[in-house]
Amino acid sequence: MEKKKQIIGIIGYGNMGSAIAQRIKQAFEVFIFDKDTGKVKSAAGLTIAKNIKELIQNAGIIILAVKPQDFDTVLTDIKHDAADTLIISIAAGIPTQYMEKKLGNVRVIRVMPNLPAKIGKGVTFICKGKFATEDDLHFAKELFNHVGRTLALRENMMDAATAVAGSGPGFLYDRLSDKKAAEWERYAFDVFMPECEASALDRGFSPQQAELIAKWVTEGSLDLLKISKESPKVLCIQVTSKGGTTEAGLEVLRKGNGSLKDATKAAQKKAKELTRR
Repeated sequence: MEKKKQIIGIIGYGNMGSAIAQRIKQAFEVFIFDKDTGKVKSAAGLTIAKNIKELIQNAGIIILAVKPQDFDTVLTDIKHDAADTLIISIAAGIPTQYMEKKLGNVRVIRVMPNLPAKIGKGVTFICKGKFATEDDLHFAKELFNHVGRTLALRENMMDAATAVAGSGPGFLYDRLSDKKAAEWERYAFDVFMPECEASALDRGFSPQQAELIAKWVTEGSLDLLKISKESPKVLCIQVTSKGGTTEAGLEVLRKGNGSLKDATKAAQKKAKELTRR
């Protein structure tokens, strides 16, 4: 494999972009770019690109980690240089077909990581676009194994994955925010994890997938809570984007009689509403 193909470029250095960069920098050379230069100036062990063009000229794999509202602008910026590049997107609600429509016959992989990726305990779902190869999918799985567990899915399950595993940590942190620290672990494993498994089944996952997802979401979320030393309330805020899937699920949970199944159903509905056509 030629050198450029082994270099990763990450566009967007927010919560998730920075988490991925920090986890993979031991195994790969990583270039980063963010339009907010303040976010990248203290990044250690990474090469800071002056602009997107410089990043694409150096990297053979590009991870798009920008907010959905900035996504079209970035697609326009990379369009003319993306022909021989593997594009990996972590943006919620943006299908591979939409990216292919904007970029042409480009190899696209779509992934959905969750917040515990920060400590290498995330759950990442992966699917490939029409022009990506099985080798591309395998590479993406290997890459995201650095931030936790990976699971390949059909793309029509990505909204369900977003609802259960993307928003799941937020739902757990919300439930734990009124409990004492001594109660967190018991509640998470005895109450939340079985409910999470039932919710995953309800959203269309197989029994084996549902069991694994519930286990990984619960363990990863708890480990992040312990290691970060943040409160559940603070971590819940970190998962919750304004107008996003977690917020939609939390509205249901906080009504008093809302179940986790109802919350994930609302989160999936919001994911579908947010999907670009």
